[in-house]
Formats: sequence, structure tokens, C-alpha cells
Amino acid sequence: MNLDTLNQLPEPLLAWYDQNRRILPWREQPEPYRVWVSEIMLQQTRVEAVIDYFQRFMAALPTVEALANAPEEMLLKLWEGLGYYSRVRNLQKAAKIIMEQHQGQVPCSYKDILALPGVGQYTAGAICSIAFGLPVPAVDGNVLRVASRIAGDSSNTSLEKVKQAYREKIKEIIPPGAASRFNQGLMELGAIICLPNGAPKCLLCPACGFCAACRGGNPQDYPVKAAKQPRRTENRQVILLVSPFGVALRQRPAKGLLAGIWEFPNWLEEETSPIGQLGCALGKKIALGKAKHIFTHIQWNMEGSLYLTEPFPLPAGWRWASRRELKEEIALPSAFRAYTKQLLAGDWI
Repeated sequence: MNLDTLNQLPEPLLAWYDQNRRILPWREQPEPYRVWVSEIMLQQTRVEAVIDYFQRFMAALPTVEALANAPEEMLLKLWEGLGYYSRVRNLQKAAKIIMEQHQGQVPCSYKDILALPGVGQYTAGAICSIAFGLPVPAVDGNVLRVASRIAGDSSNTSLEKVKQAYREKIKEIIPPGAASRFNQGLMELGAIICLPNGAPKCLLCPACGFCAACRGGNPQDYPVKAAKQPRRTENRQVILLVSPFGVALRQRPAKGLLAGIWEFPNWLEEETSPIGQLGCALGKKIALGKAKHIFTHIQWNMEGSLYLTEPFPLPAGWRWASRRELKEEIALPSAFRAYTKQLLAGDWI
């Protein structure tokens, strides 16, 4: 693989970034804590979706200490809708380590940041360069796409040795004193110009004059990645069981998908409904329709129903939730958003 074409990138990229960068709250105040939280939120999530979450999170938990001491239910509620709840749990684990081992200050070395739960090589590089100005590369899927197109490199970017080669090259070309602007410029270029889906905006790109993919007219050929495994499909029944106490929720297992999160009871079509084991008398069925949610490796095709019932004691691992608790305290998976909206739009609770 020959990545030497990337040597031409720094100067035009910095000039482009200075003129075209988006105004984002964590960019305007790049304190280490804010940069760290934003980078965790931005994992597998679009910038536009993160801004409101970030501002709400900062208002509620403005310091590492506040994050370390936050009740889990509050933490999950602040994260509700962002998905991948393990990210925010790791964020709190890391905050507790920072309080215990780093006097409450986000560490400024790559090694110490990388050692924190939930932090990989890209995130550590982003924090080091953006918050501390250290010349550390931050190479994620966006950067691999931009760099492989510019270099016209057909190496398999799913391979760790290829990713490492890009990290080494990016580190080599980071301009002195400009690590933050350079890394953010690469991220920004991948986010708004060198797009992954649809046609990239090559004529607006600062690298168009020397980009191999632009010259060859084949940017969609890069990056080369391993074929994705097919996503598994699950057909599930979802029940909203409503009494004067509220709506019945059950807690998911402590490990696995959506670990420990409260949910509407649901089950695979081929499984037996857990509702019969509760010993409650169900009223008229109200159909809530179909909904779909796509996780990384699984797609849920759901059919929702609502039943009214008289109050009865729920078993361990279940609870009744009021309208106020659903709106203010309890985090429900975004997979059930369509049914949560219908529930709160009605007058059942």
C-alpha cells in the first residue's frame, strides 16, 4: 500500500476546515471532560442527533465528579434514545476511575486515556488531540474512507494491520501545533463532504486536485472492507399491560443486548407469552400496529398490543411505571419508541 498521496493533505485540509467547520458545543469549549463525553456520544451516532443530548447531559452532570456519583436511573434517562447503554455505563465506570486515580481530572496521556473503560484507539486519539493538542492520530471509519479514497488504496480496511498503517501515516503528517484542527478536519471532511452513502461532494473537497478516487471517478470503490454478516431477523410480540398503577415493565437480563434496561414485555413469536404466568385478567385487546427496529446485528419486527387490567402484584424484576416516571425517570429502549409514543399520547395512564 502506498499512502504517500496523503502528504499533500495537511495544508489544504486546515484551510478548508477553518472556513467550513460546523459550530458544535464541544468544539467551542473543548475542555477534556466535554470532549470525552461528546466522543462517547458520537460513537455510531450522527452529530445532529447528539447536540441536544450533549447539552442536556452537561447541564445535569457538568463535571467528572457529578458523573461518577450520578444514580444509574438518572444516567440511563439522560442517555435514553442514544442506544448502546453500555457506553454510558462505561462512561461512569471511567469517571469513578478518574476520581480515584487522577484526582478528578481527565488524564492527558494517551496511555492513561486508552486504559479507561469504553475508550478505544480512535477515542483516545480524539481526546488527546482535541482536548490536549497532542499529535496523536484519530482514525475511525470516516477517516479511513477519506484517506483510502485520496490514496486510491484498495487494502482491506477491516484488517487491523491496515488500520495501523493508516494510523502511522496520519501521525506522520499531522502538522506541528495543529493536531486538533487536523484531526477534526479529517472527521469533518468525512462527515459532510466525503460521504459514505450517495455521491461524495468531490468538487467541494480540498483534496479533489490530488485525490486518486476523484481523478478516477470511482470514490464508491473505497474503502474496501470485509463483507458484512447478514443481519438476523426476529419477529416479536410486544405487550403494553396497563392498570391504574401504570404500565407493566420488566427488566432485561444484566448481560447481553440492552442489559439491565426496563422494557415492555416482549417475546419471540415461537415462544410462549409470559403474560399468562402473571395470573392477571386481560381486558379488550387494543392493536398498536407493527414497528421495526434495527440493531447492529439484529432486526426486530414487532407487533404491539395494549391490554387494560386490574391492579395486581408483579413478580421480581417487574414494576409498574406511571406517566411521570416514563417521561422523567425511566429509560426505555428506543426500539419501543413507536409504542411509547402511542401510550403517552393516549389517556390509559
